[in-house]
Amino acid sequence: MSRRLWRNFDFVLLGTTILLIALGVAVIYSSTLGTPDLADLPYRQIIYAVLGLGIMFVVAAIDYRFLESFQKPIYLVTIALPAIVLIIGEITHGAQRWMSARGSVQPSELTKILLIIVLAKYLADHQEDVGRLRYVFLSLLYIIPPMLLIYLQPDLSTAVVLAVIWFVMVLMAGMRLLHLSVLGLAGVLATPLIWVTMKDYMRQRILTFLLPVHDPLGSAYNINQARIAIGSGGWLGRGFAHGSQSQLHFLRVRHTDFTFSVLGEELGFVGALLLIILLIILLWRITRAASMARDTFGYLIACGVAATLAFQAVANIAMNLGLLPTTGIPLPFISYGGSSLITFLIAEGLVQSIVMRYKKIEF
Repeated sequence: MSRRLWRNFDFVLLGTTILLIALGVAVIYSSTLGTPDLADLPYRQIIYAVLGLGIMFVVAAIDYRFLESFQKPIYLVTIALPAIVLIIGEITHGAQRWMSARGSVQPSELTKILLIIVLAKYLADHQEDVGRLRYVFLSLLYIIPPMLLIYLQPDLSTAVVLAVIWFVMVLMAGMRLLHLSVLGLAGVLATPLIWVTMKDYMRQRILTFLLPVHDPLGSAYNINQARIAIGSGGWLGRGFAHGSQSQLHFLRVRHTDFTFSVLGEELGFVGALLLIILLIILLWRITRAASMARDTFGYLIACGVAATLAFQAVANIAMNLGLLPTTGIPLPFISYGGSSLITFLIAEGLVQSIVMRYKKIEF
């Protein structure tokens, strides 16, 4: 039985992931050259990758349907993680998102995957009722507590990702377009309240995006440097580790939020296109897993993972191009960060588990 299961393992998905991780490590290495305090980051990323790949194989070996029986404990953990961060988390750069001053563990990343599992179970159990507004609102109640706790850290970016995950999963579960319109109207009406509760720097980022001339705090500096970096890359780039904006440190947080700009400057349009193609292949294989799932639970898990990957990739790249306000959303498999990388590899393990069990095992 074990051999037959592993025959269905998606090696295209795995190979694409390894290529993306290798590309990410190379970009992190280039972006941290000449910065002694960050010199160990590419090596740490490799360790995170090896650890994450090991966890991915373990998760793939476990039948994903086993998780259905643990919906309530998983949801309690989903709420507990951001709550614990607010109590004992370290404050770094004005935000309380990490469990250590070096930012080695960011529990909100794992919250994404846990919430996907919880929502998938709820929506699968109420598949026939999702067309009713009452059940759509009940599903919304699942994301409100963890989303509010993460927003209070403050981490608006991750809170938005959770909202996108819910939206896509409910939509794929069969939410009616009329109910979508009602929720959209409610979101518009809630905009003033959201605006009032935002931190000053959050509002400034949005104002800078909408009104570039209104930038009293210099909030547009990173975006301007990112545009310069990408624009100067041309077709083939300035060469690996030879980007002026990155190597001369004009571009800040270049190993996390702005890795795409480093890649665009040093590897040019061709390098950026290669990255986008790899991400598209990854998304294709995950959506393929959704179409192959033998049950609604597996289908919705794959949809949730695909939504997370697609949204974060599009949001990060659009931010680097100046098409969206500055956010702290990492580029999947490319930006430095152990929590993000391992979380996405856990998610991939769930997808592999779905693919491996898309049909009954014959004895």
